[in-house]
Amino acid sequence: MAENIPEGGGQMEQVSEELTKCAMVIEHAIDHLLEENHPPLAVASALLGGSLGLLSRTMDRETILRILDSAVQSVRAGELEVAEKERKAGSA
Repeated sequence: MAENIPEGGGQMEQVSEELTKCAMVIEHAIDHLLEENHPPLAVASALLGGSLGLLSRTMDRETILRILDSAVQSVRAGELEVAEKERKAGSA
């Protein structure tokens, strides 16, 4: 029997799984760098610079600007502050 999967549904599931795996690797790397007493600003700057470099090799300028605008809007909306409060509450 054929499954009723929306067009691209399987691909979205694969992307989500890959995103989860990538996020876990990045979180591990961040934890490792912080445990080695690298300053958080240096770690974050290196990650941002690397991310921008990857985006510039794989996407056009307008797409990158939309991604960055979305990130700016998240900061302005206070979404990162909520995530930080939840993280601190979970570790308490």
